[in-house]
Amino acid sequence: MSSRTSARGSSGLAETAKTIVYAIVIALVIRTFFYEPFSIPSGSMIPTLLVGDYLFVSKFSYGYSRYSLPLGLPLFTGRVMFTAPHRGDVVVFKWPKDSSIDFIKRIIGLPGDRIQMKDGILYINDQPVKRERIGVYQDPATGTTYTEYMETLPNGYQHPILQLPGTDYPLDNTPVFTVPAGHYFMMGDNRDNSSDSRDPSGGVGYVPAENLLGRAVFLFFSTNGYSHWWEIWDWPFTVRYDRLFTSIH
Repeated sequence: MSSRTSARGSSGLAETAKTIVYAIVIALVIRTFFYEPFSIPSGSMIPTLLVGDYLFVSKFSYGYSRYSLPLGLPLFTGRVMFTAPHRGDVVVFKWPKDSSIDFIKRIIGLPGDRIQMKDGILYINDQPVKRERIGVYQDPATGTTYTEYMETLPNGYQHPILQLPGTDYPLDNTPVFTVPAGHYFMMGDNRDNSSDSRDPSGGVGYVPAENLLGRAVFLFFSTNGYSHWWEIWDWPFTVRYDRLFTSIH
């Protein structure tokens, strides 16, 4: 092999390595500052989000905290470029009890709000939240039948929720929770099957603003929960085509 051929080979390897490094840096920048993918492992947000949904979270919606950085590097505290979330936003956040675990829930309570459940009805600042029965939902994975309601939050934001028949489930009746400054109250749309802020001891409790990762914005893929996005041989049988590229409300 001539020295000229060897030099060309070395130059080609260097260019390939440089391209890979650039690609990694660009991916890290996008993931840190713009959009990060997440998948849904549980049914706590049914019917809005299903097990097997894959979604993008907008990292810039609420500004940035240490948890926006790779590995949650503690380079600063609080949030920078902070924009307060809205009631009704679906958000991904770090579990206050273990920051290695991500949760996704809906923001129900803002700082200073009083939140309570009475006989399965959500009360915000002592007023019952309006809801309208829209039908029956059967979980295809478990066969469980729920009543489906459309709930209207005080700011006019509407979203569906599920509840089991009856009002004697553990989180159907709670004390009044007063949301501390700089914190948010989270709830799952699958009201009787969600570990959230209604359970401060074993669940989520109040979520500090610093723990917010971003707002869930749209689905980019969805399977029936028994397959993975990369198992392309299963796509014709498991992909939920009607959920692809749909926005999250």
